Amino acid sequence: MDNKNMFNCKINGIAVSVPKGSTILEAARAVGVDIPTLCYLKEINEIGACRICVVEATGARGLVTACVYPVTEGMEVQTNTVNIQKARKTTLELILSTHDKRCLSCIRSQDCELQKLCRDYGIDYSGKYDGFRPEYELDFSAPHLVRDNNKCILCRRCVAVCSKQYVSVIGANDRGIDTHIGTPFEKQLDNVPCVSCGQCTVVCPTGALAEKDDSDKVWEALSDPTKHVVVQTAPSIRATLGECFDMPIGTNVEGKMVAALRRIGFDKVFDTNFSADMTIVEEATEFIDRVQNGGTLPLITSCSPGWVKFAEHYYPEQLDNISSCKSPQQMMGAIIKTYYAQKNNINPKDIVSVSVMPCTAKKFEVGRENQNAAGVADVDVALTTRELGRMIKRAGIDFVNLPDEEFDSPLSFDTGAAVIFGATGGVMEAALRTANDLLTGKDNQAIEFKEIRGMAGIKESIYNIAGIDVKVAVVSGIENANYVMSKIKDGTADWHFVEIMCCPGGCVNGGGQPLQPASVRNFTDIVSIRAKALYDQDAAMSLRKSHKSPLVNKIYEEYFGKYGSHKAHEVLHTEYVGRKKYR
Repeated sequence: MDNKNMFNCKINGIAVSVPKGSTILEAARAVGVDIPTLCYLKEINEIGACRICVVEATGARGLVTACVYPVTEGMEVQTNTVNIQKARKTTLELILSTHDKRCLSCIRSQDCELQKLCRDYGIDYSGKYDGFRPEYELDFSAPHLVRDNNKCILCRRCVAVCSKQYVSVIGANDRGIDTHIGTPFEKQLDNVPCVSCGQCTVVCPTGALAEKDDSDKVWEALSDPTKHVVVQTAPSIRATLGECFDMPIGTNVEGKMVAALRRIGFDKVFDTNFSADMTIVEEATEFIDRVQNGGTLPLITSCSPGWVKFAEHYYPEQLDNISSCKSPQQMMGAIIKTYYAQKNNINPKDIVSVSVMPCTAKKFEVGRENQNAAGVADVDVALTTRELGRMIKRAGIDFVNLPDEEFDSPLSFDTGAAVIFGATGGVMEAALRTANDLLTGKDNQAIEFKEIRGMAGIKESIYNIAGIDVKVAVVSGIENANYVMSKIKDGTADWHFVEIMCCPGGCVNGGGQPLQPASVRNFTDIVSIRAKALYDQDAAMSLRKSHKSPLVNKIYEEYFGKYGSHKAHEVLHTEYVGRKKYR
């Protein structure tokens, strides 16, 4: 980099050269010094409010917040003087004075950023700042989330990420000692247009926000000898579950995951990738039908329930644009309780269908209407990656040293197209692989659509398929979805096919994925590393097109007839409803 664009400074006496505009926090990281933070999240919450990251810097009056204070030429910074450590300890004690300190039973115990800081700084809370401590009722109203303001430290990370997701259904209410994070007019969370994305739970440093844990329902089902309990795991889980056991980010643990689920006691362990392939053949068929017969365009993918709920709240007049295909989770549940149940002479009422998903919105999705192909719920319980991690630990399973095992047949065979569903752009690329073959009538060898890969929030491209210039867009994050939907609504968009994922980067960054502290999130491209594990698996597979799956085609021959058939629509498709923004 041009030296004119660099500043030279010293961190604890160590010389370092950093780009102009760098903060002290970034400069310190460059020499291997981690300055603690609580409120700071890069590009999300840069407000310097919590005062945990204070340091001493030449030219500054008093202590300054490293997360937002810019480096200047010749600046000398100290990060760990006695004065700094006293200031941080006092701040931590003040935070604890209004904090619910029942840590042993907290879902974030041993995985809490506040707890770690207190341990690092030797805080044995003496109660010297005890006084008025507000008490709040827990909010269990939403199907996906529990809010406990008694554990909130007012870092405002959740507020910032909710704003980043456009919906902004939470914010700071009241003032002074009464300040708390809440919804407009103190409504319960199920009474505001929350899209259930769970991004707030991923960024919360404490146990104030957490997914609603449904694992006890699963343990009860596993203990019931009258129930046939099956589980399915989403494409991205194999690339993230290992993080729950301190394995490197992006480690593919598919085989160990299957082995662990068997040891927990599930009767069958199936792969959601199988139904992801079915989603593609149905969605590609739907797209071709709309193109050839003047249907509503652009067709928008329906895999992400958070995105679908957002559309129902904010763009109810555009619901015809959304594919009628159920999500892979719901398709698999429907197949299990229809095709699989009939093949094995099991009453669907005796099947407990469990899913492991990267997404807290899946907990909302299982309760949606028109998700009961066999007259009972397609999926009974949706667990997050984090819940599965805790179940494995509770069962005493040595996950890291498990041998690799394979999914159960018949609902296990997958293609590379299904694997990449977990990353933004993956659904579109998978659909294009199939649509290209179906429209041209040949087995096309060019199957990688790299222009729509990557973590950019909005990606566009044009592909000529069978003489048609197909214009596509790939979107992740609700803020970007809102921009795209506004263009579709006002008629200024000319796309034919649009993929929308609720969470930035796609399912690998879902609200139910393993937690990483700010010290990792701020300096590591977690999402790209996780996505790479999926693309690597896809590249290594012999079959990489959904319509080439022999087992998918077998089920169509035996049960559905053909892609897009009437029977397929009865089992694999759904409807959407307009929802009020506020009730």
